[in-house]
Amino acid sequence: MTRKRNRTRPALSLQERLNRFTQDAWAAASKLPAGAERYTLLQKARNGEAAAEIERLLSSPGPRDPK
Repeated sequence: MTRKRNRTRPALSLQERLNRFTQDAWAAASKLPAGAERYTLLQKARNGEAAAEIERLLSSPGPRDPK
């Protein structure tokens, strides 16, 4: 017997979830002393910011290529 997929939609948009993740990572990293764990959190925060920027650019109704 196969399981049914969970078809619920996230409560927040992708942009909001990325922003929240980034803020949480920055806050957690600021509480840690210098080291590998802090470095990893800072890297995740920067990656979250980059992902949010890419998502914003891709979802913008900016100029499109001519057809």
